[in-house]
Amino acid sequence: MFKTVGHIWKPTGRTFKLVGNVCPLTRIATPTIVPPREPISIVNSMDKPVVTLVYTRKPKAANKKAVQIVLWYLDSDCSKHMTKDRSQLINFVQTFLGTVKFGNDHVAKIMGYRDYQIGNVTISRVYYVEGLGHNLFSVRQFCDSDLEVAFRQHTCFIRNLKGVDMLIGSRGNNLYTLSLQDMMASSPICLLSKASKT
Repeated sequence: MFKTVGHIWKPTGRTFKLVGNVCPLTRIATPTIVPPREPISIVNSMDKPVVTLVYTRKPKAANKKAVQIVLWYLDSDCSKHMTKDRSQLINFVQTFLGTVKFGNDHVAKIMGYRDYQIGNVTISRVYYVEGLGHNLFSVRQFCDSDLEVAFRQHTCFIRNLKGVDMLIGSRGNNLYTLSLQDMMASSPICLLSKASKT
């Protein structure tokens, strides 16, 4: 019935009804003959010199100072300001002052005290506690220094008796934090505490 002169008959697997000489479900394709490719020579008989370019970038002069973000947590249960960074304490007095016990029953040694200095900010009478995880501001020590500590929903304020905001902190994860980076951007601040034995 079908002549296969120059054509290939490819059935689709479906049954169909022949209507005249038309086969609606049959594809007739002309075979395509592809000539073989010429092989391409990979090796060239002429050797070329290999040049390797090495680029180095000289570091630009560092005009910008590194910004250190120092967070302090405002702690109403903390008796004194405490830090984990001894290097920021100026004229450090190394003396064993006792121990502190944290909420997780961890006990740490108070190994000395002094004023904490970073940029134009000075915080008086800060204890250095070995192994302390975070810097802590004592609400009690601020209040003993005639400063007011006020808490709002998302913000906390440390003010002097004239109502001037000395420090402003923010609340996150139910903790109030103060950033010394923000304090350094403002005018010089000195947080004084009343003299005590320790």
